[in-house]
Amino acid sequence: MAFHEVRFPANLSFGSVGGPERRTEVVTLTNGFEERNTPWAEARRRYDAGVSLRSLDDIEDLIAFFEARQGQLHAFRWKDWADYKSCRSSVAVGFEDQLIGVGDGVATDYQLTKTYSSGPTAQVRRITKPVLGTVRIGLQGDEVQESLQFTVDYTSGIVSFVTPPAVGEQVTAGFEFDVPVRFDVDRIQVSVASFQAGDVPHVPVAEVRL
Repeated sequence: MAFHEVRFPANLSFGSVGGPERRTEVVTLTNGFEERNTPWAEARRRYDAGVSLRSLDDIEDLIAFFEARQGQLHAFRWKDWADYKSCRSSVAVGFEDQLIGVGDGVATDYQLTKTYSSGPTAQVRRITKPVLGTVRIGLQGDEVQESLQFTVDYTSGIVSFVTPPAVGEQVTAGFEFDVPVRFDVDRIQVSVASFQAGDVPHVPVAEVRL
């Protein structure tokens, strides 16, 4: 089992159906009230690539990708067209998009994260698969330069500074990112006749924890 640093063809994931999934355990008490709990600290994304396939060429590309990953065995990158930036999809990535840490004068490594806020509540998501060349980093409102002042591990989403940020300095980031996923089935069934008539195969993929 390994992670292949290759993205599922973006033209095939465009138009797919999917999004975040959570697991909530609900217990209804005898008085009618409920107790709710979740064993998951973070959501898990699921998608169906089948609905985005439009031609037999797409099917051939899918099968080639599926075979190279050996079905469910190896995970890969997936572009979630509904959520792939540190900012809104309609604007350009900026180095102040997300606050990822505050300097203490010692730490040099910071994990890329994206915060989802609604009202007084916020949920922080770890970003482990940033897209090469898209990461921008800021220190206390000033942009810093990759390779000169920091490096990025594009396989883990960890930003490493050459010099530790000073105490109290805000570390911000902007980036595009992929979702680490695997196929959720070990077979793909395609009928050429029915596909041409508008039927599409079921190709589920599920996010993996890294």
